[in-house]
Amino acid sequence: MISPKLVRLIEEHGEQIISRVISQIRREPQMTHIHALMDTELREWGRDLLEHLGHWLSAGIEEDLARRYERIGRVLCEQEAPLSQCLRGLFLIREKVMDYLEEQVLSKTHVDLYAEEETERRLNRFFDLLVIHLAHGYERALRKAAVANV
Repeated sequence: MISPKLVRLIEEHGEQIISRVISQIRREPQMTHIHALMDTELREWGRDLLEHLGHWLSAGIEEDLARRYERIGRVLCEQEAPLSQCLRGLFLIREKVMDYLEEQVLSKTHVDLYAEEETERRLNRFFDLLVIHLAHGYERALRKAAVANV
Protein backbone atom coordinates (compact mmCIF):
# COMPACT_ATOMS: atom_id res chain seq x y z
CA MET A 1 0.00 0.00 0.00
CA ILE A 2 1.37 3.37 -1.01
CA SER A 3 1.68 5.88 1.82
CA PRO A 4 -0.44 9.00 1.23
CA LYS A 5 1.66 10.74 3.90
CA LEU A 6 4.90 10.12 1.97
CA VAL A 7 3.34 11.15 -1.34
CA ARG A 8 2.10 14.36 0.30
CA LEU A 9 5.62 15.02 1.63
CA ILE A 10 7.02 14.70 -1.88
CA GLU A 11 4.34 16.98 -3.31
CA GLU A 12 4.83 19.61 -0.61
CA HIS A 13 8.62 19.57 -0.95
CA GLY A 14 8.81 19.12 -4.71
CA GLU A 15 10.59 22.44 -5.14
CA GLN A 16 13.36 21.36 -2.77
CA ILE A 17 13.72 18.02 -4.57
CA ILE A 18 13.85 19.70 -7.97
CA SER A 19 16.53 22.08 -6.69
CA ARG A 20 18.61 19.03 -5.80
CA VAL A 21 18.03 17.57 -9.26
CA ILE A 22 19.05 20.79 -11.02
CA SER A 23 22.12 21.07 -8.84
CA GLN A 24 23.12 17.50 -9.77
CA ILE A 25 22.49 18.16 -13.47
CA ARG A 26 24.72 21.23 -13.33
CA ARG A 27 27.52 19.12 -11.79
CA GLU A 28 27.42 16.41 -14.46
CA PRO A 29 29.56 17.38 -17.45
CA GLN A 30 27.94 14.80 -19.75
CA MET A 31 24.56 16.57 -19.41
CA THR A 32 25.56 19.25 -21.96
CA HIS A 33 22.18 19.65 -23.64
CA ILE A 34 20.27 19.67 -20.38
CA HIS A 35 22.75 22.25 -19.01
CA ALA A 36 21.58 24.55 -21.79
CA LEU A 37 18.00 24.47 -20.56
CA MET A 38 16.93 27.28 -18.30
CA ASP A 39 16.40 26.51 -14.62
CA THR A 40 12.82 27.76 -15.03
CA GLU A 41 12.10 25.17 -17.73
CA LEU A 42 13.61 22.37 -15.65
CA ARG A 43 11.67 23.55 -12.58
CA GLU A 44 8.43 23.67 -14.54
CA TRP A 45 8.81 20.06 -15.71
CA GLY A 46 9.79 18.87 -12.25
CA ARG A 47 7.05 20.86 -10.56
CA ASP A 48 4.41 19.41 -12.87
CA LEU A 49 5.59 15.92 -12.04
CA LEU A 50 6.14 16.16 -8.28
CA GLU A 51 3.47 18.61 -7.16
CA HIS A 52 0.80 16.40 -8.72
CA LEU A 53 2.38 13.06 -7.87
CA GLY A 54 -0.69 11.78 -6.02
CA HIS A 55 -2.78 12.41 -9.12
CA TRP A 56 -0.23 10.71 -11.38
CA LEU A 57 -0.08 7.69 -9.10
CA SER A 58 -3.87 7.32 -9.15
CA ALA A 59 -5.27 4.29 -10.87
CA GLY A 60 -6.75 4.72 -14.32
CA ILE A 61 -4.70 7.65 -15.59
CA GLU A 62 -1.98 5.73 -17.40
CA GLU A 63 -3.35 6.89 -20.77
CA ASP A 64 -3.02 10.54 -19.73
CA LEU A 65 0.48 9.89 -18.47
CA ALA A 66 1.42 8.07 -21.68
CA ARG A 67 0.16 10.92 -23.88
CA ARG A 68 1.92 13.56 -21.79
CA TYR A 69 5.30 11.82 -21.69
CA GLU A 70 5.19 10.75 -25.32
CA ARG A 71 4.60 14.43 -26.16
CA ILE A 72 7.53 15.42 -23.95
CA GLY A 73 9.70 12.80 -25.68
CA ARG A 74 8.69 14.18 -29.09
CA VAL A 75 9.49 17.76 -28.05
CA LEU A 76 12.87 16.74 -26.66
CA CYS A 77 13.67 14.91 -29.89
CA GLU A 78 12.67 17.97 -31.93
CA GLN A 79 14.99 20.03 -29.70
CA GLU A 80 17.73 17.50 -30.53
CA ALA A 81 18.23 16.61 -26.88
CA PRO A 82 20.17 13.34 -26.61
CA LEU A 83 17.86 10.59 -25.38
CA SER A 84 20.46 9.44 -22.86
CA GLN A 85 20.45 12.87 -21.20
CA CYS A 86 16.65 12.99 -21.13
CA LEU A 87 16.51 9.60 -19.44
CA ARG A 88 19.29 10.55 -17.03
CA GLY A 89 17.17 13.54 -16.02
CA LEU A 90 14.24 11.28 -15.14
CA PHE A 91 16.54 8.93 -13.26
CA LEU A 92 17.92 11.86 -11.28
CA ILE A 93 14.41 12.91 -10.28
CA ARG A 94 13.66 9.38 -9.12
CA GLU A 95 16.98 9.21 -7.24
CA LYS A 96 16.41 12.53 -5.46
CA VAL A 97 12.82 11.58 -4.57
CA MET A 98 14.05 8.32 -3.04
CA ASP A 99 16.82 10.14 -1.16
CA TYR A 100 14.28 12.60 0.18
CA LEU A 101 11.94 9.82 1.34
CA GLU A 102 14.78 8.07 3.12
CA GLU A 103 15.66 11.30 4.94
CA GLN A 104 12.05 11.88 6.00
CA VAL A 105 11.19 8.48 7.43
CA LEU A 106 12.71 8.99 10.85
CA SER A 107 10.53 6.51 12.66
CA LYS A 108 11.64 3.06 11.62
CA THR A 109 8.81 0.90 12.89
CA HIS A 110 7.87 -2.13 10.85
CA VAL A 111 4.79 -0.33 9.55
CA ASP A 112 6.82 2.76 8.55
CA LEU A 113 9.42 0.66 6.80
CA TYR A 114 6.74 -1.31 4.97
CA ALA A 115 4.98 1.90 3.86
CA GLU A 116 8.28 3.35 2.64
CA GLU A 117 9.15 0.16 0.78
CA GLU A 118 5.75 -0.05 -0.91
CA THR A 119 5.84 3.63 -1.83
CA GLU A 120 9.31 3.20 -3.34
CA ARG A 121 8.16 0.14 -5.27
CA ARG A 122 5.19 2.06 -6.71
CA LEU A 123 7.38 5.07 -7.52
CA ASN A 124 9.86 2.82 -9.34
CA ARG A 125 7.07 1.40 -11.50
CA PHE A 126 5.79 4.92 -12.11
CA PHE A 127 9.20 6.18 -13.24
CA ASP A 128 9.61 3.08 -15.43
CA LEU A 129 6.40 4.09 -17.21
CA LEU A 130 7.68 7.65 -17.65
CA VAL A 131 10.89 6.35 -19.22
CA ILE A 132 9.03 4.01 -21.55
CA HIS A 133 6.58 6.65 -22.75
CA LEU A 134 9.21 9.37 -23.10
CA ALA A 135 11.41 7.01 -25.15
CA HIS A 136 8.42 5.93 -27.23
CA GLY A 137 7.54 9.54 -28.08
CA TYR A 138 11.18 10.27 -28.84
CA GLU A 139 11.48 7.25 -31.17
CA ARG A 140 8.26 8.14 -33.00
CA ALA A 141 9.59 11.65 -33.60
CA LEU A 142 12.87 10.20 -34.88
CA ARG A 143 11.05 7.90 -37.31
CA LYS A 144 8.85 10.75 -38.51
CA ALA A 145 11.92 12.96 -39.09
CA ALA A 146 13.68 10.13 -40.94
CA VAL A 147 10.71 9.63 -43.27
CA ALA A 148 10.50 13.38 -43.89
CA ASN A 149 14.19 13.48 -44.84
CA VAL A 150 13.90 10.66 -47.38
